Amino acid sequence: MSKNADPCPKSAVSHGVGIAGLVGLALWTLVARHYGMNGPNAGFAAVIACGVPMLLWSLLVDKVHRNTSTGIDWHAPIRAWRSVLDISLVKIAGLWATWLAMAVFYCVARWYWSGNYHYSMALFITVAPWLLLTSVPYVIWLDQRLTEPRDATYAFGQWVIGGVAGVPDRTEVAHHARAWAVKGFFLAFMLSIVPGNFASVVEWRIEDALRGPVALAGFLIAIMFMIDVCMATVGYMLTMRPLDSHIRTANPLLAAWVAALICYPPFVLMGNGGPLDYHAGGAEWDYWTQGHVPLQWLLGGVLVLLTGIYAWATVAFGLRFSNLTHRGILTHGPYRWTRHPAYLSKNLFWWFSALPFLSVSGSLTDIVRNCAMLAMTNAVYYWRAKTEEAHLQADPDYRAYSDWMERNGLVPRFFARLTGRRPQPNVVQPAE
Repeated sequence: MSKNADPCPKSAVSHGVGIAGLVGLALWTLVARHYGMNGPNAGFAAVIACGVPMLLWSLLVDKVHRNTSTGIDWHAPIRAWRSVLDISLVKIAGLWATWLAMAVFYCVARWYWSGNYHYSMALFITVAPWLLLTSVPYVIWLDQRLTEPRDATYAFGQWVIGGVAGVPDRTEVAHHARAWAVKGFFLAFMLSIVPGNFASVVEWRIEDALRGPVALAGFLIAIMFMIDVCMATVGYMLTMRPLDSHIRTANPLLAAWVAALICYPPFVLMGNGGPLDYHAGGAEWDYWTQGHVPLQWLLGGVLVLLTGIYAWATVAFGLRFSNLTHRGILTHGPYRWTRHPAYLSKNLFWWFSALPFLSVSGSLTDIVRNCAMLAMTNAVYYWRAKTEEAHLQADPDYRAYSDWMERNGLVPRFFARLTGRRPQPNVVQPAE
């Protein structure tokens, strides 16, 4: 069957938006390297440097604000602000109550006031007054244009003020709570790791990076991680309807939340000393390849390639990266090979970098344990993937993409051959 007879469903994001972000990030990184700017504010500036070009590309080239999925009808007459004021005030009450709940959570959770999280908290404290002030005109402006302004934020506002504005839709209240829980938890984490990842690239000296395959691989991997972190942070920051990057739904499955949260601090199980730590008595790939330069080039190249795919998977999201949410279905870039390119490349990277089947201690127990722990870590990510698929199955666009992937995806077809399972052919319905 030709590709034209079975075309890939259209992606919710274009290639251009991610490329625009990469260009902006690259330019700022070069400026920062030239002037030696490696502080936390320079790192946050990198997020802005990649976010602004993506925002402009989305609006000026892709014209995402015209998408019907925004819920905005630009051709309809704009409502008078007085006619939507009652709705907007309820939504503002819900929004401010949400931010207050997040602030209380940040105060109660001790980990937010130690280590890298200090920068996140300082940034939130700085921008909080501005968010409060700008939220009022923004909500009113948006409600004047939304086809249906009574959304999840409105339902949450009804719940907050206690029935004065009517009985809230509990389903929408839960959706609002889940969506902001995702944003609050992951945005704080992403902002905390931006400075370190940016500094790790700015502080590298080219002569050091070119000393050999290990150093070069380390430098290139640092670049890929910086791209991933900066792009992902933009996604959490720009969750807005006019950009069509709003959260359609947040995953309602408890299993999905458990699977995701155990991969991130403070709940992470794979870290040093954690239950799934696979490094006991082991060493990284550069230790085992000492004195074997060809092997260093080969293994280092594999690690760089896998990290590149991982970063590409984030770049493909454009403005829409987020865990545990549905913000539009991606079908381009590495998502034409597999539904989960980031998970696949990340888990393969860990096997090639940690080499858990080798042990410095010479202990067979360490080897068995490390291999088992890494296999269990892989299983966690497989679990995450399945819970995400279960969430997205409610969208017919995802079902169409998933079916296409079974027939055409490189990775699904590879595993189909291994198992002897044949993908279902695409049945073309005759035109009516």
